[in-house]
Amino acid sequence: MTAMRSAFRRFFSISSFFPPPPAAVAPQAEPSTNLFISGLSKRTTSEGLMEAFSKFGQIIHARVVTDRVSGYSKGFGFVRYATLAEAAEGIKGMDGKFLDGWVIFAEYARPRPPPPGQTPPPPPSEPPYGYQ
Repeated sequence: MTAMRSAFRRFFSISSFFPPPPAAVAPQAEPSTNLFISGLSKRTTSEGLMEAFSKFGQIIHARVVTDRVSGYSKGFGFVRYATLAEAAEGIKGMDGKFLDGWVIFAEYARPRPPPPGQTPPPPPSEPPYGYQ
């Protein structure tokens, strides 16, 4: 009985519990002229986003992603600058700042991953066996 009790305690003791592994941190995106802006207010418009970021350089395009039904912001958007230096200034100047009453975050945009189930085409190589 005593052996059974100690085995039970050992089985359910904290020392045998392993904490979950730390969450994988997404790698930093490579510097580009395209910025990803998150934390936007539902009332933020593309024009307002362009106006806020235009202080830091020439903007090629600014877009707030909106809900199809309500037309309100989904809380994120994109800003494209003319040069990498201007994009870096835009991040430095607006990351963690307030826009329309909300704290926003600016970072380099990551390229869109390919859709699941779709493999990229193989690189051109020799013709298949039997064809010449």
